[in-house]
Amino acid sequence: MKKIVTGENLYQKMEEAINLLCNTVKTTLGPKGCNAIIDHSAFSPFITNDGVTIAENIESEDEVVNTILELAKEASIKTNEIVGDGTTTTLVLLQSIFNNGLRLVKNGINPLLLKEELDLETQKILASIKLESRRPTKTELTSIACTSANDEKIGNLVSSAYFKVKNKEAINLIETEENLIKMEFLKGYTFNISLSSPYYLKNTPSLDLNSPLFYLAENLTDLETISDALNFAERSQETLVIIAKEYEDYVANEIISLYLQENVKVILLKLEEYGLNKEIIFDDLVAITNNTKFTKVRRILISTEQATIAFDNNYNTTKRIENIKKELSSVTIDKSFYQKRLAMFQKGLVNILIGAPTATERREMKMRFEDALWAIDSATYGINSGCGLTLYKISESIKVETNASKILHDALKKPFEQIMTNAALNTETIIKEIKKENYQVIFNVKTNNFESIANTPVLDATKVIESSLLNAISISGMLLTTSSLIINEYQNNLNKINDPEL
Repeated sequence: MKKIVTGENLYQKMEEAINLLCNTVKTTLGPKGCNAIIDHSAFSPFITNDGVTIAENIESEDEVVNTILELAKEASIKTNEIVGDGTTTTLVLLQSIFNNGLRLVKNGINPLLLKEELDLETQKILASIKLESRRPTKTELTSIACTSANDEKIGNLVSSAYFKVKNKEAINLIETEENLIKMEFLKGYTFNISLSSPYYLKNTPSLDLNSPLFYLAENLTDLETISDALNFAERSQETLVIIAKEYEDYVANEIISLYLQENVKVILLKLEEYGLNKEIIFDDLVAITNNTKFTKVRRILISTEQATIAFDNNYNTTKRIENIKKELSSVTIDKSFYQKRLAMFQKGLVNILIGAPTATERREMKMRFEDALWAIDSATYGINSGCGLTLYKISESIKVETNASKILHDALKKPFEQIMTNAALNTETIIKEIKKENYQVIFNVKTNNFESIANTPVLDATKVIESSLLNAISISGMLLTTSSLIINEYQNNLNKINDPEL
């Protein structure tokens, strides 16, 4: 059976879903926003103020409301996927646009025409956002990272890592059970491996080998193919590291036996990647060795799951860099994989180890690092005045001539107003002072002071503001043009049929 909901009943459920979602999330907006506790079946409850994480965990017992919730969440999720920040702002805009739009639709306004008007008006607003945008300085990028993380220590650490490699994909955020926060810079090419034996790391968490011998093998089926390398390692008493795509178990056992008997210092690693990526990484390693199967490299760092090779650039690595740049201009899937490889060939990787006394604190802290990293990356394309002030200022310049212009005139003020509300501040008093100074000052909620917009850390990434608005408009527009909802109820009926009491 199918359950069909239409008309006023559907509108009521839509309002309920949007308000449940947005009212729950919007209290976290701004530096003085509150946290939420989330209970999860997979792990212990945790505390966060991350908008998209809270949104993803909101559900309703009402199946109709729950279906609409899943659609509405997409606005926040999409913003997170694109820029990694601004997810709460998206929902604040969505709530205002949808609720005001729905009132008009209930009063007889054609929803399709209203959506067209909203789309046209949005293009004008996007143009205004770009006009207000400017290129950031390093200090301003650091400020954005600190604001997004709501933590200066995290923001400063993330910005330091970002300035070192200038590539978001080259920064790895790694949880650790140790109570520390630490940044490690890995100059070289890092890839996933598995150890052929745990004995290699029996008494140490990692191996740091200087000037080891290095052998690349496609498919290691017997020792005969690597006999020259083994003999050289035995004579020179140097460590030999073998990277193989695949190897036979008996070959691995022979090599481990040699290692344990200390006849030959040989370590066998398996390249742990999948499909085409495995072939690409193997070819990268071939370029690093300058197309030589058996050679020496400057340094290899080996842990339980990764290896990093420090190397000197050569003709083949230079060609590889040029090829990756060409591929990046055309590839649409797994772009981060190509960006990460490029970073490793050019500057290296940064690992940020994130630890805390409890898993709850560690998880929440990692979310702050993620927010800061996404924010600084987005901000490199341009910045605007923060605290919702850019949208508020643009709202004041909108000529209210259509239904859509009235909706957006009101909606663009909401993020600023919500940040003030969450900080228990009087919005009217603060905006009056800002207008008096012709928007040349901004209110810093953290310090409770007015600051010149030319010299303030209260900034937003242009891409974040644009994405928040676009995704709020997209989802609210789709919901406003929906007049029926169909739900599959087969499972519910099956449960009833199997109920012995019926």
